[in-house]
Amino acid sequence: MTIRRFPDLTRRDGLRLAATGTAGLAVASLAALGPASAAPAPRPAAGAAPAPGDRAHVAVSATTLWVDPRTNRPGIDDPAVSAPVDLDAWNANMEDTETRRWLTGELESQAVLGSEVIVDEIDGDWAHVVVTAQSTPRDPRGYPGWVPVSHLVVDEGFARRAETSQTATVTALTSTLTGTPSGNHPGIDVSFDTILPVLGRTAKAVKVAVPGAGPAYLPAGDVVVRAQGEQPPAPTVEDVIATGERFLGLRYLWAGVSAWGFDCSGYTYTLFHHHGLRIARDAGDQMNHSGLAEVAREDLRRGDLVFFATEPGGDSIRHVALYLGDDLIMQAPNAARSVEIMSLTEYDPTGEYAGARRVIDA
Repeated sequence: MTIRRFPDLTRRDGLRLAATGTAGLAVASLAALGPASAAPAPRPAAGAAPAPGDRAHVAVSATTLWVDPRTNRPGIDDPAVSAPVDLDAWNANMEDTETRRWLTGELESQAVLGSEVIVDEIDGDWAHVVVTAQSTPRDPRGYPGWVPVSHLVVDEGFARRAETSQTATVTALTSTLTGTPSGNHPGIDVSFDTILPVLGRTAKAVKVAVPGAGPAYLPAGDVVVRAQGEQPPAPTVEDVIATGERFLGLRYLWAGVSAWGFDCSGYTYTLFHHHGLRIARDAGDQMNHSGLAEVAREDLRRGDLVFFATEPGGDSIRHVALYLGDDLIMQAPNAARSVEIMSLTEYDPTGEYAGARRVIDA
């Protein structure tokens, strides 16, 4: 089956410049990323491999969407395309800036465990999919990219539960699925903002469905359980900022939307998504296609999104950050740096500020 390839609006043009931008002053220290990673258990055989036209679910901690299949670097990107993935090892393989910066323009986005995708094409061991939860004008169904087929499963039981059961949303930065309520038999790690169907509860654990695998448990303190269709409580600006501050010091990762790394718009997308507010996946679309109220620079408030163009007065948006007031922004800046707080004026010495949008009008 041949798919229509949509033009790339921001990932390889505008946002590329953010990932290779100038250095600035970080004023925060690294936040600890949850429990230590246990050796992942082999993935049990369950469900079915996807075919074109299927709705499937992500069956690894987080799958990375590539612009083209088979462009991963042997020996460097192996932990990101294996099954199970080992995203700690992938990050360790990219300690130097140039190795990490290479990803710029090669990746599209990420999708965490349990995310729904629509499969458009199978090309050998790779599948072209769209991630239905991530909006983009490139495809009305969701965000497009190539992922390893081994990262996906068609699991009708999981799909039914995802539509009918209570849900457990991971609130810890990372947690680990286990085979027992007491935490024995550790399996794969899961990221902040992963959402899985609930099968039951004990005093200390929540039993969840896992696509392509048997039931597993997460510590009760690492998740929040909600009724099917229940939205998170309406957040305040301070709620969103406090969530963002938990990731200070986390190394930038182009295309990242997980606790193993964010790019600039993946960071803002995930912060608001976790609080039940849906905005577009990419920076330019967050500014121009999310229906958010425009804000004049002199009217900026804490929690507003501020955007930067590729050049002074330009239309192509390359970067987004969260405004904190007092000329400060919180952002995932580029491949050389980590989630940080810094001066807006210092970040933008050449006048590439392009505008602001308000997500929470309070």
